Amino acid sequence: MNIRYYEGRRIYLRPIEMSDEPQLRCWINDPANWRTLDRFLPVNELGEREYIERLYKSAESLAVGIVVREGDRLIGVAGLHRISPANRSAVFGIVVGNRAYQSRGYGGEATRLMVRYAFSELNLNRVGLTVYADNERAIRAYRRAGFVQEGRLRQAYFRNGAYHDELQFGLLRYDWEEQAHEEPEEPEAEDEDLPVVSLGSVTMWDTSMPT
Repeated sequence: MNIRYYEGRRIYLRPIEMSDEPQLRCWINDPANWRTLDRFLPVNELGEREYIERLYKSAESLAVGIVVREGDRLIGVAGLHRISPANRSAVFGIVVGNRAYQSRGYGGEATRLMVRYAFSELNLNRVGLTVYADNERAIRAYRRAGFVQEGRLRQAYFRNGAYHDELQFGLLRYDWEEQAHEEPEEPEAEDEDLPVVSLGSVTMWDTSMPT
């Protein structure tokens, strides 16, 4: 059964299933991916299955698969986390794990689609995220989606023998409504790399929970 929960132009979002576990585990253990995430330990099959089993059991977090329409190929995961009904806010996270689909505009489109879902369906007022300061392609994609840099955490993370800064971005509903937020007619190449963000669970991409 082909579930298309929320549709964009070239992609759609769908629930993550247990059958996706091998692919997700492969992505999170890929050095090209985990070096852009707040991850320090490998993830085995048991850990990834536990992550998937916990999905959709909490109203505070939503994670979905990013699927390319052509071929119905799963290429990544996106999420809204720390969803607060009182503050009407959430933290956004995304990873395009399939290397063949990185830097082809899919991450940017998925970001815009998730933002639209956050404001149009969940009635949120604010979506925030964090990204490593040296992830320039991800930063460009977030800016194009309307996110505004709100802060810089100096030397907040350690990678490859050195400390690096982390940037904080936010997007308000008012600003989003003021923008022309339709999808671009042509995909923009090299608009994303893999950001460090809160995404999913302690066993996968969540940087907000202790490991």
